[in-house]
Amino acid sequence: MTPEIISPAATLRTSGAVALASALRATRLRTVGLLQAWQHALPDLQVAYAPERNPPLWELGHVGWFQEWWIARNPQRSSGVAADPFCARPASPLQSADALFDSSAVAHTTRWDLPLPGVDATLQYLEAVQADTLALLAQAGASDEALYFWRLVLFHEAMHNEAAVYMAQALGVPVPQALAWRDGAPSLASQAAGAEIEVPAQVWQLGSSGTGFHFDNELGMRAVDVGSFRMDAEPVTWARYLPFVQATGHRLPPHVRRHGGAWEHQHFGQWRPLEPESPAVHLSCDDAEAWCRWAGRRLPTEAEWECAALTQPAMRWGQVWEWTASGFEPYPGFVAHPYRDYSEPWFGSRRVLRGACVATAAIMVHPRYRNYFTPERCDIFAGFRSVA
Repeated sequence: MTPEIISPAATLRTSGAVALASALRATRLRTVGLLQAWQHALPDLQVAYAPERNPPLWELGHVGWFQEWWIARNPQRSSGVAADPFCARPASPLQSADALFDSSAVAHTTRWDLPLPGVDATLQYLEAVQADTLALLAQAGASDEALYFWRLVLFHEAMHNEAAVYMAQALGVPVPQALAWRDGAPSLASQAAGAEIEVPAQVWQLGSSGTGFHFDNELGMRAVDVGSFRMDAEPVTWARYLPFVQATGHRLPPHVRRHGGAWEHQHFGQWRPLEPESPAVHLSCDDAEAWCRWAGRRLPTEAEWECAALTQPAMRWGQVWEWTASGFEPYPGFVAHPYRDYSEPWFGSRRVLRGACVATAAIMVHPRYRNYFTPERCDIFAGFRSVA
């Protein structure tokens, strides 16, 4: 089997308490900064209901509640994945916190009508919870089990930060670039338009194992026979995608338009010239598959994507999330981790995306990470690459 390339992406899956504490503080700064950007554009933080979004103030409170639930209020926090998620917990210092912010119990459609605390009270709650989290981290052990929940809440908050960015893009809310894009993210401009990589036939070990943090849906390695294939070295660009739109009349993403004889894209509420050699983005899986049919190509499976990302130095990824041909299903021997709603409820109804986008925090960028959304979603920063 081809040796794996060590991913240069920064992760905190194996780091200790000092690095985790620093990352928790940095992630919280981004959380608060994004909230301030939202407040500047929408002082009342009111957004219309949509099934793909949450009220910004609810998201903020949920981030604090999730951290408190799994750490300060969790008597089994040192047990890692063996912890009983249903063990008795003390009450939150924030009145009615469980009734307001427990995403497993609070129906999505009701979140717009909840009597949420104000912004200042919610920020004070987050600050108090973070203080408890860091104090308990200083006393935690060094094992993967002992640090599991600190890593989980860190990654959870990073995911919600990315959601705040793509929701801002969808609603035209201005967000400073320093908060929207991660440092060191690959340029959105193409460097090798149309280039392909050749991946030899091999048996690929799909999935994760070993030490460090793993999401439950990544575990359960299995051998997959991968035939030889040719795949785009980078995501499909607008220069390759727009001729398909013009030839077929296929719908454009809502943030792209033809104006004054030129293509433009909307960037956090501002219309700008479209760069033809940048990756096509805000595409649904349906859009990606329609282009593939038109071009006589196909989407890669997640095994093909992972194999190429970990064995082919010429493969550029991390600019946009990339749709794959694989449905979101458990790997063999799947066992749900204590946060039961992370994976299991969504098996069979989502499509796997791989990679990362420029709004993804560096701590989340990992070649074996499995993102997943329903195939019609185009609000996320998603594109695709194709296989011959």
